[in-house]
Amino acid sequence: QVQLVESGGGSVQAGRSLRLSCAASTYTYISACMGWFRQAPGKEREGVATIHSGGSTYYADSVKGRFTNSQDNAKNTVYLQMTSLKPEDTAMYYCAFRYGGSCSLVDFTYKYWGPGTPVTVSS
Repeated sequence: QVQLVESGGGSVQAGRSLRLSCAASTYTYISACMGWFRQAPGKEREGVATIHSGGSTYYADSVKGRFTNSQDNAKNTVYLQMTSLKPEDTAMYYCAFRYGGSCSLVDFTYKYWGPGTPVTVSS
């Protein structure tokens, strides 16, 4: 069982930045993926970014060049640095974890989920 807790959400104006954190409980970090997903009110959940335990990252086109995924393996923590935020980035942001395989932005491939942290971007 892997427990995840997100933090760092908040309300900011467009163009500003936020950094989200996802802290994971202890696990064997051999080959794993951490994904970031978001869900805006009335919309389906969408994948935002992934990071593999080996360090490779992948981003959705909507955030490429603005969001950066990083990890601190010693702290079992993944970070999502979000810059140049837009009102359309407003959503509940979730981190998710899965063992093994290649990382993807498909939510049902992830087994463990955090409760989410809200991000609101005003124009």
